[in-house]
Amino acid sequence: MRFSKGLLVSALLCLSFAAQAGTGSISKFLPHYLDHEGRHTLSPSLYERDAYQARLRSNPDLVSGIRFDFKWRASRVDRDNLRVRIEIRGSKTLPGQPFVIESPIKRKGLFGRWSEVTVDSAKFEKVGKMIAWRVSLLEGNAELAEQRSFLWQTGDTKDASTTTPQK
Repeated sequence: MRFSKGLLVSALLCLSFAAQAGTGSISKFLPHYLDHEGRHTLSPSLYERDAYQARLRSNPDLVSGIRFDFKWRASRVDRDNLRVRIEIRGSKTLPGQPFVIESPIKRKGLFGRWSEVTVDSAKFEKVGKMIAWRVSLLEGNAELAEQRSFLWQTGDTKDASTTTPQK
């Protein structure tokens, strides 16, 4: 009798853990302009990186693309179904229709990871000067986490064009 009660309690605990939805977080999101050699900085110094990024922003002819680096964490999720959606509002995008990039991401290891999404300059020219951004961590159609710039205002993104970057 005691054994069957213990078995029932352990089965219920296992089911309750399995029924919990996945969770996630995005702790950092860094857009980096890339030069024609694919570099975002000239040395490992953060000061040098910021100075080089300012130089690339002020000289668009030196920019060959943009890379978005983000630190994320997810638990209790389907590892094969994780993706990131980056929405960008820029000087050339229509109001309410941001430029959207979606890319699958792979969860490696037990803890949060850094991932990156790179967009070449031909695709990024559609945005113009970046004004605001929002990044979402998705599992299927469920949003696990979101982070956005302080200039982002909520709006309808149903009609946004989606681009999958080439690696």
